[in-house]
Amino acid sequence: MPTITTQDGVEIFYKDWGSGQPIVFSHGWPLSADDWDAQMLFFLKHGYRVIAHDRRGHGPLDPGGRRP
Repeated sequence: MPTITTQDGVEIFYKDWGSGQPIVFSHGWPLSADDWDAQMLFFLKHGYRVIAHDRRGHGPLDPGGRRP
């Protein structure tokens, strides 16, 4: 599970697929990076690099940034 760690130690999950010109997807409340999968797959098939991240407290990591 790819993550980045913030300065205060919170792990944030992200997806980074493909190569080429990047498109970054950022979700709103109460969604997660998974909610962009259909759009990400569409652009991935058309030659783009697609990137999505989870905001703190959303997605597969708990609010403290730990895997459940």
